[in-house]
Amino acid sequence: MENELKILGKTILEAKYEIAKKVHENRLSESTESHKQLLSQLEEQEAINIRANLVALFGEALVKDAGGEKAYDYLENWGKETGQFVYSLGISLDEALKGTTSYRTFISEAIEEAVMKHNMSVKTVFAASRIVDPLLDHAVYYFSLTYIHFYKESLENAKKAFLELSVPVVPLSKGIAVLPLVGNIDPERAVLLMEETLKEAGRLKLSHLILDLSGVVLGDTMAADQIFKVMDGLELLGVQTIITGIRPEIAQTVVSLGLNFNKQVTRANLEQALANVHLLHN
Repeated sequence: MENELKILGKTILEAKYEIAKKVHENRLSESTESHKQLLSQLEEQEAINIRANLVALFGEALVKDAGGEKAYDYLENWGKETGQFVYSLGISLDEALKGTTSYRTFISEAIEEAVMKHNMSVKTVFAASRIVDPLLDHAVYYFSLTYIHFYKESLENAKKAFLELSVPVVPLSKGIAVLPLVGNIDPERAVLLMEETLKEAGRLKLSHLILDLSGVVLGDTMAADQIFKVMDGLELLGVQTIITGIRPEIAQTVVSLGLNFNKQVTRANLEQALANVHLLHN
């Protein structure tokens, strides 16, 4: 049977471009227009080469070590490299994985033709399937794992960029800046709020920071506590904080939570806060 498996492996190797072309054409016929546009970024021959390289790995597995450890290593590397490459093209994981069935179908057809041509036993067919199918699953697993890794990394980077933009310390004049807060202050944003505010206060050599809460959701003690911690940190740096934009509903929340803003300078709006700063400077 070992010699028969080698014959099947050689058959797949010889037909790798033919199989790859069938897979490619089948995927194009089933693809959406948007997917076809993304695929157009690749030269047709380049796409076929990528597919042929995968097909060749199955043929080599049958010829050399019948699906041994090296075959799995090769398929793992293919999955990782191709997963990153496909992600960079902007092709969805769902679209990319639709070709899996085509590989199984056309490789099986090549095996069946070779089995009939050489009058091999049914056992050989099953033996070949027991090698090829797990290898294909292995390649798909690492392809998906790598794709998801880069997808998550991209989301994290986008989230980080968004959070950084959500802590905008805006210079108004020498030593004076305003920090307009908008939205919820969750634990992750609270950490960034502390880091970025103190960093920018030092970089801009601030003496006063106007903290505008008109757009912030101050619904629990955690959010308010984080704001107090930022003000305490600024105080250690010698920066005086002036709070503005406390809306009636925020004031009610502050009272209901038992928070004490008595020691904190508060003003109704930015204009009053700037007037207060200039008065202190004069």
